[in-house]
Amino acid sequence: MIWYPYEQMKTMKTPYKIVDAEGVYLYTEDQKLIDSVSSWWSVIHGYKHPQLNEAIETQLKKFAHVMLGGLTHESAQKLSDKLQSWLPGDLDYCFFSDSGSVAVEVALKMALQYYMNRGETGRTMVLALEHAYHGDTFKTMEVGDDEDYHFVLNAYGESKYVVHIPTEIQALEQAFEQYHDRLNCMIVEPLLQGAGGMRMYDVSFLQRARQLCDQYGVLLIFDEVATGFGRTGNRFVADLVLPDILVLGKALTGGYIGHAATVANRRVFEGFYDDNPEHALMHGPTFMGNALACSVALKSIELFEQQDYMEKIRRIEEITRREMEGFTDPRVKEVRIMGACVCIEVYDPETIRGYQQFAYERGVFSRPFLNYLYAMVPYVIQEEELVKVLRTMQEWFIK
Repeated sequence: MIWYPYEQMKTMKTPYKIVDAEGVYLYTEDQKLIDSVSSWWSVIHGYKHPQLNEAIETQLKKFAHVMLGGLTHESAQKLSDKLQSWLPGDLDYCFFSDSGSVAVEVALKMALQYYMNRGETGRTMVLALEHAYHGDTFKTMEVGDDEDYHFVLNAYGESKYVVHIPTEIQALEQAFEQYHDRLNCMIVEPLLQGAGGMRMYDVSFLQRARQLCDQYGVLLIFDEVATGFGRTGNRFVADLVLPDILVLGKALTGGYIGHAATVANRRVFEGFYDDNPEHALMHGPTFMGNALACSVALKSIELFEQQDYMEKIRRIEEITRREMEGFTDPRVKEVRIMGACVCIEVYDPETIRGYQQFAYERGVFSRPFLNYLYAMVPYVIQEEELVKVLRTMQEWFIK
């Protein structure tokens, strides 16, 4: 029996069974669906992409996987080199893992051990954001602020190691004034907080965070698992404000295989580069640097560059703003748009109960949650397909 995610198994409705997928479409036995959420925001090139398939097949003829412990291989080396040349600043040191949650764990571990290696044992705290989501593992839940995981607080109590603040500069400055000598890092989902409700905030907050981190010697971590590869309308938010550690996942492989990367700058890397074996980063996921994942990630980046995906994303945002202009309803609190993300927030979650089936019957797969009806479409979507997604969202309120 499959134990499904984020569901009460006793009362959950039967999931839609997918029998095929191609382009932006998912196919059940009786319906053709535009995937408006890109399989949790990862399938940016659509399904069954011939060049991505070929990359997997070519690597598979050599080998599917070898461990990176004592071994290495060309695909991992090429992907690391590509990220080093492609990412901004001196984000040059790439540690691979098998999921976004684990990659965030690695980033937090790096930040803490960086200071332990320096003998600064008092820097045990993390500054994070309210409504944050960084993954489902225990440390990521601790730095997150997702109400679905507050059972952990009930079991263990409030963490003395994490401070959560709103995305307000005054709160940011107050936190640094109070905790700066105890902080090892600040972690954020930059500009767009995904599972916390598609909350959007201004780049000025990140700019001030960078200044304060520099002033007080605190590492700045960007969790771009969801926001990276263009989702906010920026290639990476790290192109606007440079973090010390960048976490990538989801779209890294075009949604083909779970894989992630924690990319550090020279300062962080040199904090571990030592004759002392105790200063090594003691972490090593079994499937880090998986050959199939690295091969498809390289091809995914190549497609992103060669086919000008940033222009595709600009066009998605332009169409979305055009279609949503003037849309109002008394039950709607706010409509938010950023890059290739649109969110309709309602006052009462009962307002959108039943929307998933409504959309299914109209040829759209959607997965609203709490008070949020949203779309994060594949970047290869055509205008008429995107319009269908957006109009289905609006039609729910006038049915």
